[in-house]
Amino acid sequence: MSNVRAAITGIEAYLPEYVLTNDELSTLVDTNDEWITSRVGINTRRILKEDGLGVSYMAEKAIEKLVKSKNLDPKEVDLVICATVTPDMVFPATANIISDKCGFINAWGFDLNAGCSGFIFSFETVRTFIESGRYKKAILVTGERLSSVTDYTDRQTCTLFGDGAVAMLIEPTSDMNLGLLDSILHVDGIGRKFLYQPAGGSSHPANTDTVNKHMHFIKQDGKTVFRYAVSRMADVSVELMEKHNLSAGDIAYLVPHQANLRIIKATGSRMGLTDDKILVNIEKYGNVGGTSIPLVLCEFKDKFKKGDTLVFTAFGAGFTWGAELYRWAI
Repeated sequence: MSNVRAAITGIEAYLPEYVLTNDELSTLVDTNDEWITSRVGINTRRILKEDGLGVSYMAEKAIEKLVKSKNLDPKEVDLVICATVTPDMVFPATANIISDKCGFINAWGFDLNAGCSGFIFSFETVRTFIESGRYKKAILVTGERLSSVTDYTDRQTCTLFGDGAVAMLIEPTSDMNLGLLDSILHVDGIGRKFLYQPAGGSSHPANTDTVNKHMHFIKQDGKTVFRYAVSRMADVSVELMEKHNLSAGDIAYLVPHQANLRIIKATGSRMGLTDDKILVNIEKYGNVGGTSIPLVLCEFKDKFKKGDTLVFTAFGAGFTWGAELYRWAI
């Protein structure tokens, strides 16, 4: 058994300047502010508008802030993992591009695709490397340019997604009561039928037909995804609590994936949590995929005290879902 835990010792975010409002969306599709806010709880989302920029650009900006705030020597970084479903390119990995842009000349790394569960899946992956003792300074980046795969003629999906990136420094701590304590993670391939991007991979390479049929955009069966997300996120969060004999009073905050306000509230209710213990910023940023949980952590980091017990939970394309038990280490 390892004698260290993996702990977030620094976290910074980058958000594009452009703000896409519900009112602007109502000029593109048949919708309105009341319809969107009542169903998903989103008012605005950030969009990376500039051509030629992608996840690595936003990651670089977040990492610049992280390096400065932690007085970090890029040469000390030995692992870089990027969780994303919107990489700069199919290959090379965006983690490689980030390493080059940020001067991580002594690191190796890779991309991880787990949909909106990207953060919890990649954090568990980083934990394994840190606890092995071989790695001391890991950069975990979660970044999405979901606007690049959003069809702004599709009323079901165009109201949901935004862009952004978060960079975290993950280091070992010898305090076994801090850091990432446990994870319960799941996958179920049935999700490929209900939340997916049809074309752009090897089964449907890009051609004129796939472009004309809008097959390079997110497709979602909203009702089915909602039903699975509500049950899976709540079930796994309660399972984690029961595994560790936790009551609602033991948890400082629930930090859920920001997909839908009704899903978030249903999960918190199942866990017995009051609203003040459920952290939400979906109204400002929408669904930023696997970046949403770290974006909440970054926004509310001054609210946390060292030793606070947090539960992270997410549900995403695949389907992928899970929950993590974390104690704040800063």
